[in-house]
Amino acid sequence: MRTALIFRQTLLPITETFVHAQAQALKKFSPRYIGFQPAIPSLPVGDDPILLAPSRSYFSRARKALYAYTGRSSRFHQKAGAAHASLIQAHFGPDAAAALPLVRNLQIPLVVTLHGYDVTMHDAYRAKTLPGRLYLSRRSELWERASMFLCVSDHIRERAIEIGFPKEKLRTHYIGIDTTAFTPQTKPEEDVVLFVGRLIPNKGCAHLIEAMHFVQRHKPSAKLVVVGDGRLRASLEKQASELKVHCEFVGAQPTAVVRDWLKRATILCAPSITADNGESEGLGMVSLEAQAMGRPVVGFRTGGIPEAIRHGETGLLAAEGNAQELGDGILCSLNDDAFWHASSKQAVAWIAERFDLYKQTRILESLYEECLV
Repeated sequence: MRTALIFRQTLLPITETFVHAQAQALKKFSPRYIGFQPAIPSLPVGDDPILLAPSRSYFSRARKALYAYTGRSSRFHQKAGAAHASLIQAHFGPDAAAALPLVRNLQIPLVVTLHGYDVTMHDAYRAKTLPGRLYLSRRSELWERASMFLCVSDHIRERAIEIGFPKEKLRTHYIGIDTTAFTPQTKPEEDVVLFVGRLIPNKGCAHLIEAMHFVQRHKPSAKLVVVGDGRLRASLEKQASELKVHCEFVGAQPTAVVRDWLKRATILCAPSITADNGESEGLGMVSLEAQAMGRPVVGFRTGGIPEAIRHGETGLLAAEGNAQELGDGILCSLNDDAFWHASSKQAVAWIAERFDLYKQTRILESLYEECLV
C-alpha cells in the first residue's frame, strides 16, 4: 500500500480532530504522521511518527527554529525518505511552507490543505511575526512547487485566488464528518445553547454572550455552555458576569466530551466573525458535527459558514455581528418545536449527503492519484 505523509509542524493538537479523522479514514493510502515536534497533549499519531525533534525541550525547540531557516537535517530527511512515501499532505499554508525543504529533498508531490487563517489573515498582520515572515518569503515557491491546494470551502478558494494562489491548482474539498461517531440524538429536555471553539476574536463568543443576555430575558431557562479556551476567556467570563448571563465555561475538552455536550445541547451557536486581522471561518467543523447529531445551528452569515448551514432548513443565519438577530434565531430554535424537529431531520440528511467523512475521503484519494500521474 502506498504511504501518504501527513505533515503538521506540531503533531497533533487536540483541537485538530479533523486532520486525524481524515488521515485515519484513508483506505488506498497508509497515513504516516510527520512533523517537527510533538504537541502536548496530542491526538494519537501512531507508534512511529517521524519527528525532527521528539520532545519540547529547549534543545528541541532550537533544532526546530534552526531547521525552519536552514532546511538542513540529514537525519530527519533520511528517516522521512525511509518511509518511501508517495506524497506529502501538509495542513495549513504556513506548515506547507515550512515543509518545503523536506519536499525538495524527497522529490514527491505536495498536497496542501488550506483551512482558513492561512489565506484570510492580512499579510500586514502576518508580517509582524517571524513565522509569518518566513511563510511570506516562501509563499511564491509554495505556489510553484505544490501539486494541488485543497480548500475547505469555496470561501477559502475565492480568498486564495484573490491573494495570488494559482487558480488551476485550487480545488474545494470538504473534509467531512464521521457519521458513525456523530449520530442523531433525540431532543434534550434542557434548553442548552452550546458554543465550541477557541476563545479568540474571530470566533465571536462575545456576540453570543450579548445575544444570550437578550435570550434569557425572554426565556430564563436557556443556558449557555462554552467549550473551549483561549486568550479571551477572562474577558468573556467578565462580560457574562456583568450581563448576568447564565453561562458555564468548561474549558477545552477532548472529542468524547464535546460529543457528550452536543447530546445535551438543544442547538449549537456558531457566531464567528471577520477579525480585524482578516481571519474568518473556513467552514466550521463543529457545525457539521452538530448537524450530524440532529442539532440545528444558529450562526452568523460569514466566511464559509453559509456553505455548512442551510438557512431556514438546518439552522438559521444572522447578519455578521448582529447580536439581536442572532438572539432572535436562538429564541426561534428554542421556542418553535416544529421548526426544531424539521431542522434536526434535515440537518442529519444534509450532512449524510454532502459531508460524510468516508465519501469525502474517497474523493481525497482520487485527488491524491491525480497528483501521482
